Amino acid sequence: MIDGVRVKKLLKHMDDRGYFMEVVRDDDNLLERFGQLSASLSYPGVIKAFHYHKHQDDIWFFPKGNAQVVLYDRRPASPTVGQTDVYYMGEHNLISLLIPRGVAHGYRVLGNEPAIITYLTNQSYDPDNPDEYRIAHNDPEIGFDWNTKFK
Repeated sequence: MIDGVRVKKLLKHMDDRGYFMEVVRDDDNLLERFGQLSASLSYPGVIKAFHYHKHQDDIWFFPKGNAQVVLYDRRPASPTVGQTDVYYMGEHNLISLLIPRGVAHGYRVLGNEPAIITYLTNQSYDPDNPDEYRIAHNDPEIGFDWNTKFK
């Protein structure tokens, strides 16, 4: 092995919705400082929503498949509190999306193929003290209709 090269084996956590794996963490000591890079696969039609963080910012990117991403601003001091935004991300719209802490977020996989999301965070997930707060996908305060609108 070349001097300085290190290999980390990855662990997949699989269930009936797809898989999740942590790709790089700050406590791997591979880089000087950043939070975490993760990847998750979700099957067609799956909705993963909603959740938010009090301390964590996310950057989302879908390198495979397509998704409808929904954001809801729940930060009381924000000038856009209560606003919902929708983004279409994936192979047909290659963008990265910064999601600030306090903004609830979720997505629905579009099309007939699985979607893969990779996301960076400013801190690693701590299973003993998770900074993740769940909200139902059909929460009445958010009031988002996940059904496709045929026009």
